[in-house]
Amino acid sequence: MQKLCSLSILMLPLWLLSTPVSANVTEYKLDNGLKILVKEDHRAPVVVSQIWYKVGSSYEHNGATGLSHVMEHMMFKGTKNHGPNEFSRIISENGGKENAFTGQDYTAYFQQLEKSRLPIALELEADRMRNLLLNPDEFSKEVKVVMEERRMRTEDKPTSLTFERFAAAAYVNSPYHHPVIGWMEDLEAMTVQDLQNWYNAFYGPNNATLVIVGDVEPKDVLKLAQKYFGPLPNVSVPEVKPQREIEHKGVRRVMVKAPAELPHIIMGYKVPVVKTAQDAWEPYALDVLASILDGGNSARFARNLVRGQEIASGIGASYDPYARLGELFIVNGTPSQGHSVSLLEQAIYAQLEDLKKTEVSPAELERVKAQVVASKVYERDSVFYQAMQLGELETVGLDWKLMDDYVDKIKAITAQQILQVARKYLVEDQLTIAELDPQPLNGASNMKTSIGGRHGN
Repeated sequence: MQKLCSLSILMLPLWLLSTPVSANVTEYKLDNGLKILVKEDHRAPVVVSQIWYKVGSSYEHNGATGLSHVMEHMMFKGTKNHGPNEFSRIISENGGKENAFTGQDYTAYFQQLEKSRLPIALELEADRMRNLLLNPDEFSKEVKVVMEERRMRTEDKPTSLTFERFAAAAYVNSPYHHPVIGWMEDLEAMTVQDLQNWYNAFYGPNNATLVIVGDVEPKDVLKLAQKYFGPLPNVSVPEVKPQREIEHKGVRRVMVKAPAELPHIIMGYKVPVVKTAQDAWEPYALDVLASILDGGNSARFARNLVRGQEIASGIGASYDPYARLGELFIVNGTPSQGHSVSLLEQAIYAQLEDLKKTEVSPAELERVKAQVVASKVYERDSVFYQAMQLGELETVGLDWKLMDDYVDKIKAITAQQILQVARKYLVEDQLTIAELDPQPLNGASNMKTSIGGRHGN
């Protein structure tokens, strides 16, 4: 048994123990570095427990991709105290749901249960934080599962394959260059010792945040966290070096030839995020801009390119303001029958140019803002997504209190600010384009990728 290193409620003043905020969130930190965020939501007798680790594909490097995702799989394969898959069985027997996900900037594990079952989830989660057994036979089976997952979700899905090649071309030295699932060659070369080193380096209380949302009392959660996580030793987390993407300096174009029914285009512009922006308002203006283009049936893409010109059968815009590193403002679409990718690309440019020339009208801006705010409020109606927002912000290195500021920051965006970010960032010198060139579906044609400068449209 490790020496207890959690906080003592009786010995420390209240201001050292917790920080209540208006969002009904209380923050704690144990002596071993584990951060705990508790958000009370007493509408139903349920609780969501999530543990977020500050490690994902963006922490990996050439030759070592896929480690975070394979690690996620292996976390269900047994500890000193529980056999393979016993974690899932115990949660299920207690009426709960559990799963995990790996992203570029984090790996997270979660359970949703009736509130009295929370101690079970925390005991199991603390156990596998430091007591995981990486059995070579289980590893050999599971890494093959991941390889098959990669074949099914990426290599055999032409749009997913195109997006992978797109990201690899858009990012040169940023670790966002790597796919979350890893490159196949790296998966084939991975060893159980590679995974053991990864686990030893990143899976510890000082590299994790425990997020609890639901029908709970913060002090009760703290006592449980002290009991189960408090005895765990911290780990020596490797220092993360600066990973700023090099200057883009001109449009990049990728052509992917793969068996597919329809062509597809992906366009991405380098843009800042909340963590990297020099002007704090810019990410929120980009967020509103994405919704102007793709915010439902009344948005410009649907109104002008799908229904109006009938040039696209499907088209969207996306942007994540809460990434750890610089991101992309992405537009992707499929041309409608009888129209080419080149024609759709030109139509997209025309829509973007209009945003650079003319301010959005007050009526359109207010409608889009209302949609963005409503979507965010709707997310908060779910205890799971409340926990997601807290965990993501904290894990990428942002203040989780930004969750409460989001609506006000969106409401404050002006038409002039949208014009400014469109002119500043939606330019060719920041652009990467990937095109899916569909090949016959009989499998006779091999998938090919070519990279080059911009050619005729």
